[in-house]
Amino acid sequence: MREDESTPRHYRVAIIGTGFAGLGMAARLKRDGLDDLVLLERANDVGGTWRDNTYPGAACDVPSHLYSLSFRRNPGWSRSFSGQPEIWRYLRKTAEDEDILGHIRFGHEVRSCRWDRDGNRWRIDTSQGTITAQFLVSGAGALCEPSLPDIPGLPEFQGTVFHSARWNHDHDLTGRNVAVIGTGASSIQFVPQIQPQVGHLHLFQRTPPWIIPRHDRDITRVEKWAYRNLPFTQTLARRSIYWGRENYIFGFVKNPKLMKGVEAISRAHMKRHVKDPELRAKLTPDYRAGCKRILLSNDYYPSLTRPNVSVVTDGISEVREKSVVTRDGTEREVDTIILGTGFHVSDIPIAAQIHDAEGVPLAQRWGDDPQALRGTTVAGYPNLFLLAGPNTGPGHTSHVFFIESQINYTMAALRYACRNRLDRLDPRPEAQDAYVRRVQRKTRGTVWVAGGCDSWYLNSKGNNVALWPGFSWEFALQTRKFDPHNYHLRKETPVRRTPTGAAA
Repeated sequence: MREDESTPRHYRVAIIGTGFAGLGMAARLKRDGLDDLVLLERANDVGGTWRDNTYPGAACDVPSHLYSLSFRRNPGWSRSFSGQPEIWRYLRKTAEDEDILGHIRFGHEVRSCRWDRDGNRWRIDTSQGTITAQFLVSGAGALCEPSLPDIPGLPEFQGTVFHSARWNHDHDLTGRNVAVIGTGASSIQFVPQIQPQVGHLHLFQRTPPWIIPRHDRDITRVEKWAYRNLPFTQTLARRSIYWGRENYIFGFVKNPKLMKGVEAISRAHMKRHVKDPELRAKLTPDYRAGCKRILLSNDYYPSLTRPNVSVVTDGISEVREKSVVTRDGTEREVDTIILGTGFHVSDIPIAAQIHDAEGVPLAQRWGDDPQALRGTTVAGYPNLFLLAGPNTGPGHTSHVFFIESQINYTMAALRYACRNRLDRLDPRPEAQDAYVRRVQRKTRGTVWVAGGCDSWYLNSKGNNVALWPGFSWEFALQTRKFDPHNYHLRKETPVRRTPTGAAA
């Protein structure tokens, strides 16, 4: 469906993306009686990162019962930690059951969003035309744009290169000499899956992660029956997981020395599977656990002990047509390079497409210091709501919980605007600044700042711009109500109403 650029269709709410954030936002709006909404999706199906990341072994490291929308419980999860196909099916079913599919414009890549001060609306240019909306909600997730390393010679490599988030399923790895660059959350999942089939796997590791066992198992038929027929049992399971995860904050934020317990578990886990002391030395981090993301795996360490795997800790100096060369001069012939180099997370890629009334991109306004009131709204960009915005990432629990908290805040703001006939909500700069200062004060002394590592959580100033520095229930409390005193508000002017004029 191509939009008419001469007289663009106007909506009450436009949502970018159809992952957990976009679908969750749309479902809440629909349940509240608002049908005048549109979801813009650049792909041809819903699912966001769970649609795109199809690499072998892709799964969530948060238990299934917690990694789901609170109002869309799934009693039929097959495992305690769900795999990518099952999570994707869950999101597709959510879109169907919540009657969202008819509001989605597939193949509509958002190229530019600009605030129209005169029209008091967002003008959104997509690959299929232009629309306008009074309110703009970005559900573009943090894991939507792969991060590609700037390695000399990589573009001239004559073999096959792909990022884990764009897995090349047509490329047969059987018997290949494969270079895997990066040892983050994706790599520790796909490396054990491809190790048995490749000829030789060269794993290029810059910084080793702390890894603890993954307590994964099949969910029994009795449990599924109970979750389906006695819903309170699933509520109890969800709450148990939630409060167990909250305990991590005592080590992450309150007293990083408590993370020594996690380190002991990780070392014991490694020692159990890795007998070679030289390899163990390569795999042992030199920073406090939690400073970077703690990973879960039962098969990563065993896979690295196999005869066809080499763990390389010397930095890469260049890539040649058929090889990878490290700084010590060693050249390793490979025919395939798999990039497990993560994503553009802290710089929030969608910010480059969002412009204020003067045309200044949000990415330019921020630089490498993204800031938002309650991680959701930005001064100078009225009627904009960023789900998965600055300092809304969890270091310990489900990101879906934080997304839902932001959805609650957005819903409260839209209801307030409708109830008081307001057409513009613009955060006060002083309120945003005060909020950001409070967040940064809470960050001081946390494991992310004082843990002795360099992570994507921090910007060039050493400020944590990604994670929420506290208990998740604290963030939920701060976002449960709209705070109009922190905003410049404008009463509606007599302009054309939307087709429904419905309250958000």
